[in-house]
Amino acid sequence: MNIVLLGAPGAGKGTQAAKLIEEYHLPHISTGDMLRAAVAAGTDLGLKAKTYMDAGDLVPDDVIIGLVTERLQEPDTEAGFILDGFPRTSAQAVALDAELGKLERPLDAALLIDVDPEVIVGRLCSRRMCRDCGHIGTVADEKCPKCGGEMYQRDDDNEATVRNRLDVYEKSTSPLIDYYRGCELLVTIDGDRDPDVVYADVKEALA
Repeated sequence: MNIVLLGAPGAGKGTQAAKLIEEYHLPHISTGDMLRAAVAAGTDLGLKAKTYMDAGDLVPDDVIIGLVTERLQEPDTEAGFILDGFPRTSAQAVALDAELGKLERPLDAALLIDVDPEVIVGRLCSRRMCRDCGHIGTVADEKCPKCGGEMYQRDDDNEATVRNRLDVYEKSTSPLIDYYRGCELLVTIDGDRDPDVVYADVKEALA
């Protein structure tokens, strides 16, 4: 099962990916996680990417495509994968199709988690992350409920940056949604509901 997860930042893609991973044991390939790891490690790629990420802009295609292509060649992806946060543009989708064509592993579905932008602004501005274990919580969490670590607000979760990210997403990703609709791979799910209800629809769509 080869899946691309689509949706604006904060739409709940990661939550749905976690449920799919638990049930189907597929590797979760999150470009956001890969980039944040590179930033934390202070690599050349990470430092280059951080300037774009902090401003809410898209990281250049060549950086992302290189990361994803390397990841798809690892053995654990042979039985399937979930791509989260990539592709974000039609050009990236075409590049991905080319790479998957070489590997003879075409996509089975492009799953769009759809949420109203104002709901997303509220979600992300109240989001907090644990410095120690990476757990995602809310402003109500003074300490991490998993490990007791310090909760903090990521640089890219302030309102101005969130709104810019949503604007960038809308401008760049609308053609991508049309691309997958044209390929007859697009499945749209209402993400503004309880995560378990959303997941029930996801499973039905993939069945």
